Amino acid sequence: MRVVIAEDLALLRDGLVRLLSAHGFQVVEAVDNGPSLLMALLRHRPDVAVIDVRLPPTFTDEGLQTALEARRRLPGLPVLILSQYVEQLYARELLSDRSGGVGYLLKDRVGDVEQFVEAVRRVAAGGTAMDAEVISQLLTRRVRDEPLGALTPKEREVLSMMAEGLSNAAIAARLFVTDKAIGKHTNNIFAKLGLPPSEDQNRRVMAVLAYLEAEPG
Repeated sequence: MRVVIAEDLALLRDGLVRLLSAHGFQVVEAVDNGPSLLMALLRHRPDVAVIDVRLPPTFTDEGLQTALEARRRLPGLPVLILSQYVEQLYARELLSDRSGGVGYLLKDRVGDVEQFVEAVRRVAAGGTAMDAEVISQLLTRRVRDEPLGALTPKEREVLSMMAEGLSNAAIAARLFVTDKAIGKHTNNIFAKLGLPPSEDQNRRVMAVLAYLEAEPG
């Protein structure tokens, strides 16, 4: 699996290269600034990109803006944002194009190497990997009445865990209920959001995006 990494801190960048390489990824390029990132993404067309938000030359939201530009040119490019910050405006735009896997993890909350590696794989496969704190900040607005207003509180709780990238089994374990109960909740969520039967992973992504795109009232 081919990866492009964008991180301006040399020690962290080298650490990510070593970590992903040790887990079977091929790091085709690791860069430290926005312009180099865009060129690397267009040149290599990787299976997934792991990108910091704040890169030179602006040290503001260069990484996210570059990711958006790359996805405009390469629709469906899987992107995992790994940052200390939640940049709400561009994060919502990244999540809203409904094209390819997306993830947003906070550096200081990534405490397990295996979970991080699994998140990279999940995004590369077209899924989502969202930190719960990122979800919380993106949802600091009242959801509109439809379609999310039709969800029960429990269904919304399940959907928030789906946004983190948890499987039905993992959600069931966290809520101390059966897999069957979570399966029922997810089917209800898909039905209420008007998602027709299809490959389950795709419906999960579409449901998560609908959840994260809920507009202010």
